[in-house]
Amino acid sequence: MSVPYETTAYEPAESPESPEEHLARLLGRALNSFELPDDTIRQLDCALAHDSSLHSAHHSAGLHRETYRHTWLLADGSALTLWELVHNTAPGSEPQHEVYVDEEELRAATGRLPLPPDTPDFELPVLVQLSPIPMPRHEYVPDDSADHARRLLRRAENADRPGQDLADLLSTACAHQITQAFGRPCRAGRIGLGYALYEHAFLLRDGRELSLWEVEHTATPDGRHMCEVYPSEAEAREAMERRAAQVG
Repeated sequence: MSVPYETTAYEPAESPESPEEHLARLLGRALNSFELPDDTIRQLDCALAHDSSLHSAHHSAGLHRETYRHTWLLADGSALTLWELVHNTAPGSEPQHEVYVDEEELRAATGRLPLPPDTPDFELPVLVQLSPIPMPRHEYVPDDSADHARRLLRRAENADRPGQDLADLLSTACAHQITQAFGRPCRAGRIGLGYALYEHAFLLRDGRELSLWEVEHTATPDGRHMCEVYPSEAEAREAMERRAAQVG
């Protein structure tokens, strides 16, 4: 019997979930979640947004099968999809949930069910609408980014380095990228001092991006290497000019 898509709650209608919460709930109910590749889970840990949609369904004589498409927007701008199969294997039995990384695996799993595998009562076109968030400015690498932020702030020697509020925000970092910054030269180049400016860009778990600017230099009385950290590029470049003027 054909069954139109009903508005019965597949997902709870409470407040919107974060991508991380949605993934945890999906994996928690799937009987085979332990089979998913570790690399897939690591990529999804830093997803910026997610969307779910019903893909196909078949209901007949007390048996049912639905497939759902769950898509996450990743930090590098790409998307990753997991396919969820929900079914009962006997009339009146509790629904079972399975999750797969591609449609080939999904079709194989569907073929094992006591329902026609290739002729669903209806199939919906996939239209994924991700949350309207800005595309990330950097190509981030998932890593121990919160610890990287802690170590960076710990080695900063300037008294006006970022404070605890910024450190608390960075404790939620899930990926980061380090790039050397170029552009307007400072006076240091004319007096033979060693200067380098780096941007440490962090991706937070709520999708926000935050950068720290590190100045490495030898503009010290004894010529030793020194690290300073600032919350903006303008402040970092001003510090470079100031140090160069003091030593020069």
